Order: sequence, then C-alpha cells, then structure tokens
Amino acid sequence: MQLWADLHIHSHYAMAASKDARPEQLAFWARRKGLSLIGTGDFTHPGWRAELKAKLEEAEDGLWRLKPEAAGSGWDLPFTQPVRFVISGEICTVYQKAGKTRKVHHLLLLPHWEAAERLAARLEPYGQLASNGRPVLKLDSRDLLAITLEVAPEAVLIPAHIWTPHYSVFGMGSAFNNLQECYADLTGEVQAVETGLSSDPAMNRRLSILDEYALVSNSDAHSPAKLGREATRFGIELSFAALRKALKRPFPGLLGTVEFFPEEGKYHWDGHRACGVCWSPRETRRAGGKCPVCGRPVTVGVLHRVELLADRESPGQPPAHRPAQRLLPLVEIIAAAEGTGAQTKRVQRIYEQILLTHGPELRILRETPWAELAKTAGEKVAEGVRRVREGLLTVRPGYDGVYGEVQVFAD
Repeated sequence: MQLWADLHIHSHYAMAASKDARPEQLAFWARRKGLSLIGTGDFTHPGWRAELKAKLEEAEDGLWRLKPEAAGSGWDLPFTQPVRFVISGEICTVYQKAGKTRKVHHLLLLPHWEAAERLAARLEPYGQLASNGRPVLKLDSRDLLAITLEVAPEAVLIPAHIWTPHYSVFGMGSAFNNLQECYADLTGEVQAVETGLSSDPAMNRRLSILDEYALVSNSDAHSPAKLGREATRFGIELSFAALRKALKRPFPGLLGTVEFFPEEGKYHWDGHRACGVCWSPRETRRAGGKCPVCGRPVTVGVLHRVELLADRESPGQPPAHRPAQRLLPLVEIIAAAEGTGAQTKRVQRIYEQILLTHGPELRILRETPWAELAKTAGEKVAEGVRRVREGLLTVRPGYDGVYGEVQVFAD
C-alpha cells in the first residue's frame, strides 16, 4: 500500500504537558494532514513513554495505533487511512572531536517498547532524559549509533536535518565534511539522511557523497498542527520491517517526498537576526562573513554550506521514481487569499470546510481538481493551490532562525 509518513515529531512532554501534545492529538492531526505513519517522538522521556504505552496498542508488527477509548470525536473525513505510530525520538549529542565541539541531532526508529526501555536505560548516564523530550547527551555520535545497535540491531538511525547550522552533521557549527568523519567505522549502518526544512533533495544531489543515501523528509514538528509540512511517501506493507527495508539500499518502496519550500526554512540563507542582516552566500563571501552592524560572524546557512561541499555545478535530480514536490500548508494559502492571518476564525472555518468536503490536506494540495476546490473555497483559494503546485511563488529566504516570507499572490 502507499502511505505518507512523518517520523520526526517532538512531544515536548517535559516542558509543556499540554493537551495539544497528547498521543490522541498527534493522531488526530495526522489524519487531517493525510499521514498514515507518524513517529511517537521523545521515546527517551519516561513520562511520555508511559503515556504512549497507556494510550497505544499494538497493530501490525512493530507499529502501534491509538486505543479506541483514547481517540475521542472529530475524526470523520473522506479519503482517510488509519494512522499508525512507530517508536521514535530525536537525540542531541554534544562532544569534542578532532579539536572541535560537535553538536549533532539524530532521529532514531525502534522496533518495540522493550528496545525503547533498554536504550533509555543505557543512555541515562550521558544526560538528563527527564528534563527534555530531546535529550542532550555527552556522547560521540558514533558511540550513540553503537549503543543503539547493541540494544536493537533492527533500529534505524537517521542524521537529522543534516544542514542546520547549529545542530547537524554537515552544518557549519559541527562542520563534518562527510559522514565518515562523524560515524567512523559504523558509517555503513547509516543509509538515510534527513534533508531538513531549509534544503530539498535537488540541493542535496549536488553532493556525490550523498548519491548512495536515501533522502527523507519529515516535518520536525514541534506542534501537532505542523505535521505533514514535509513527509516521505512509501509503497510498503504496514510493518516496522518493511519500513526499515525501504530505508536501506536499494530503498525498495521509497517513492518520494513532499517538501517545504527550502527558501522558507529559517536557516536557508546566511545572516544575523539581531542586526537584521540577511545575505545570500555570495554577499557573505564578499563581506568576509562579518556582520556590518556588530562586526561578529554571521550565521552561515544551509545554501552556503551546500555550496561549500558540493562537487556539482547545478542541482542534481532525485531518481524519477522518487520525485520531490514542494508544497505550502493549506492554512497559509487560505490566509493569503483572504488577506488575513492564518490563525483567524475565518481562515480556520474555511480550512475545516475544505477538509470536510475534500479530505485530508495532502490530498487537497496535490490532487483535488481546481474546479472542485473553487466550489468549496472560492476561486482565489483554488488559484493559490494551483500556484503552489506549479511553484509560482515569491519567497524571501529565511536566515539565522527567522522563517522566510512567502507571497502566493505577489502579482
């Protein structure tokens, strides 16, 4: 079967413990977005792990579903599929290597709760697991991978948002130039990487060193409503084994991705947020990397770092059977058409009506015919969806933690 997966989610259980971070809310929003498989997020946190175990029940092998009594109401939408969970979490490692401080985020996928319990116990000496859903561990990335495979040989480790400046394997902050420098003798165990919001597969295919890796996209969602802003499409049976197989060479069943417009990502260009400096890589090089306002180094963004490591002049293309499509969240399109904020009651009312008529958001953005959408939401919203599908947008790039600005109706 074909399904959309978003595996990179944060519960923020330890910091918020709010109603919008519960498993039932994650499943509710996944259904509205059109996702069939989502990560649990934050398996290392004992409180969140206990809540997940209380509210989820085993479905297919290595996958989990919400118990009926936990689901609540408001789930009925046309063209939806059941939602499954896979045990997942993000871990930050901070350590010294080759005379430099390294800060790297990793996405882990596990086959069962026993593995989650045992891995959490093994990692506890390296950091405070109960203080944050994404723990910071004083541990080499290579050693994190080694411990994970010792506990669960079936586990999958994916370097997360690999270009983000401050916390990633290739970002300027850690500045590894290839995966071997980070994972050493265990590099062969890493077979997929996450592109992150500020890059897309075409940008990553400028590096021949990534030719043998699967490029996956996830939303890195810090709230349930942001699920599905990036996702990966699979043609697999529902099981952890099938998911793991699709993420290993030659990646059978990995069909493609939907992407954030990378310019909209908050680290796409270079800059200095405090001084309002936003630069292209060329402008940064011309200025010697120094902010003209305060004199400090600017934050070097994703595009700049890709250009430093790229060995191809132009963006490569993902294989034809694994296309990448850029999309914009539906509420942002509606807000642009209505000339108001995305959180206003009017925009939310239109959004709900569109979903009730046409089904989940990914289906609407990718497939719903213009004429059908115009009858429900009006011609301007339908025109906005058409422009997003065809990439007819104007985007002011994001920089140094500031999201880019998208104009759907710039003309």
